[in-house]
Amino acid sequence: MKRIVEIVPARPGWYSRWQVEPERTRCYPVSLWALVEESDGGGREVIGVDCVGQWPGAPDDGTDAEFVRYLFRTPDSGPPEDAEPTTEPHRVGPYPVPAP
Repeated sequence: MKRIVEIVPARPGWYSRWQVEPERTRCYPVSLWALVEESDGGGREVIGVDCVGQWPGAPDDGTDAEFVRYLFRTPDSGPPEDAEPTTEPHRVGPYPVPAP
């Protein structure tokens, strides 16, 4: 059993890549990073949870996809070519101030 030690939001540009078919992958933006450790206090690792709730080692995420890797792309370079098409790119501030 593992326990969560700390959770932090992921910065824009981080993606998790999943193998969905033998010749096809799919990327989703990472929403948060979690530092987890074994219940005995050893074996710490960082796990990214993506915007659809998947993470490597999840007991059952409802898919047959296999985690491939995390990847980073600068926000101005756009999403990876295999990013989920319904995913909108992250907006990086400064945000415009509405006119009065």
